[in-house]
Amino acid sequence: MARTLDTTPAVEPKTTGGRPPRRGFRQTAGRQHHAGPLTYVLLVIATVVSLFPLYWNVVAASHTGDRVVQAPAPLLPGSRLLDNLSFAWDQVDMGEALINTTVVASLVAASTVLFSTLAGFAFAKLPFKGRGMLLSLVVATMTIPPQLSVIPLYQIITDLGWFDQLQSVVLPSLVAAFGVFFMRQFLVEALPVELVEAARMDGAHSLRIIWHVVFPVARPAMAVLGMLVFVQSWNDFFWPFIALTPDGSPTLQVALAGLGAGNHTVDHAIVLTGALISTVPLLLVFAFLGKHIVGGITAGAVKS
Repeated sequence: MARTLDTTPAVEPKTTGGRPPRRGFRQTAGRQHHAGPLTYVLLVIATVVSLFPLYWNVVAASHTGDRVVQAPAPLLPGSRLLDNLSFAWDQVDMGEALINTTVVASLVAASTVLFSTLAGFAFAKLPFKGRGMLLSLVVATMTIPPQLSVIPLYQIITDLGWFDQLQSVVLPSLVAAFGVFFMRQFLVEALPVELVEAARMDGAHSLRIIWHVVFPVARPAMAVLGMLVFVQSWNDFFWPFIALTPDGSPTLQVALAGLGAGNHTVDHAIVLTGALISTVPLLLVFAFLGKHIVGGITAGAVKS
């Protein structure tokens, strides 16, 4: 049988008005977009507005209490910063308060991350009866005002003899509903169920799956949750002020409540000096771990 030649003309790509065809999304996805001058102006303004409270805290801590409350307020640093730092450090035993706050915040953050990750994994990947109802109950507890639990908690710690002891602040905060929900939402998308099933088929038990599969996948979210809980526990005032006393084993916020108080007036410069002391450790944490925190927040934001 003789072959027949295909004489159909090749179809040329369509053009509009002689212009080249428009590039697809994949061709332009790798291009870098450069920010314009307006973007830099807005970033500078946002940075200045964000850093101004910290700057004015330093300015107020370097003046006397009378000068801080005068109008107009000072905008340039004074010469009493070191004197105010020394006075604030000795007036309420700021060193002990720093140690207590570090212990409390570290234990609360570590326990919250651990228990929230375990509970989040169970709600995300383990099938069991009533999973949806239990998750709804956990989320519903976030709507309960913390003031409602003050009297029962106070009665419990007094009956146990824990008043004015650090465990009265640590134990009620071992886990948080927000942490469970946060880790559950992350693991639903980040942890494939096939990975867990493959580990079980290889003979791995539950603890090994959690240690070698769940924790490595959840590490970015665990870092973010730990940082958020650490900062919240560091700045917590309401319950520590009830469970602790300034003369016993106070945290920083409880110690600051009795700082700068005189016979009839409050020295605002000394109070702001104590606030500056309590802020410096958090700034150091962000300075050393900021890149990891940002990386954990953005992990999984862009899918391939």
